Amino acid sequence: MKDIAEPSLVHKQSIKWLQNKKTVGFVPTMGALHEGHLELVRQARKENDYVVASIYVNPLQFGPNEDFKKYPRTLAADLSLLEKEKVALVFTPSDKEMYPEGYSTKVKVEGSLLQGLCAAYRPGHFDGVATVVVKLLGAVYPTRLYLGQKDAQQAAMLRQVIIDLNLGVETVICPIVREYDGLAMSSRNKRLTLIGRRTAPILYKSLKVGKSLFDLGEVETSKVLSEVKKIIQEEKSVKLQYLEAVHSQTLQPASRIEKGTMLALAAFIDDVRLIDNIVL
Repeated sequence: MKDIAEPSLVHKQSIKWLQNKKTVGFVPTMGALHEGHLELVRQARKENDYVVASIYVNPLQFGPNEDFKKYPRTLAADLSLLEKEKVALVFTPSDKEMYPEGYSTKVKVEGSLLQGLCAAYRPGHFDGVATVVVKLLGAVYPTRLYLGQKDAQQAAMLRQVIIDLNLGVETVICPIVREYDGLAMSSRNKRLTLIGRRTAPILYKSLKVGKSLFDLGEVETSKVLSEVKKIIQEEKSVKLQYLEAVHSQTLQPASRIEKGTMLALAAFIDDVRLIDNIVL
C-alpha cells in the first residue's frame, strides 16, 4: 500500500491504472476510521480493480465554532486498517498541499437540495465539502466515488455537483453501518462520554418509532414527527437541533409520509453533534 501526500503523484498513479483499462474506486475520509468507512472500502474493492482512500481533515467545511481542532486524528491506526483492507493507495495531503499559498478557488453550492436539514444550521459547510471533494476527485480521477447514507444531504449534494460539473464519476451511496445498539457509526462517537455513549442510541430508537408508525398506517407528517420527538425528549441531555421528514431523493419536505420518505435528525449529546436518518 502506498501512502502519498503529493496530489500530482496520486494523479499520475491513477492515470496509469486507467490507461491500463483498470477501474478505480475512491473513498474520501477525514480519518478516525470505523467500520462504516471500512464497509465503503469493501464495497469499492468488490466493484473496482484498485481502491484509493484519502485521509484529510478539511478546514473549509468547519464553521468558526465547530469542532475542527477536536476532531479525532488517528493516522497511524487508520493506515493500518486500510492496509488490512488491501487499499492500493492512501492520499494523505497536508493543508499546504490542498490549499497552497495563493489558492483562491471555492465551489459554491446552492439549490433545493440545500434548503433544510444540516444546510440550515451549517452555513458554508457544503461549499467546503464540495470544494475539497472536487479537488480530491481531480487528484485521484476515480471511476467511482463511495459515500455513506448517514451523510445523506452531503451525498446528494456531491452527486449533483458531479453531474453539474461533468466530472464523469459514478456516485455509489452505501447503507448506514450501526453499532450493536443501533447508533450510527461516526468518528465523532469517540468524543462521547461514557454516559453520552449510553444515551446516544435514543436517536435511532426514535427514528424506528417513526418507521413503526408508518408501517401501522400513519401518514400524517406532523403526527409521526411529534411521536419521534417525544422519544428523544425522554433524554433531557439530548439537545435536538432538527427533526425533518423529506423525500429521500429530492430532500424536499414531505407533506405526507410515504414509501421513500426519509426521517432525518441532528442532535447534540455531550456537545457532540450527531446525525442520523432512516428511509421508509
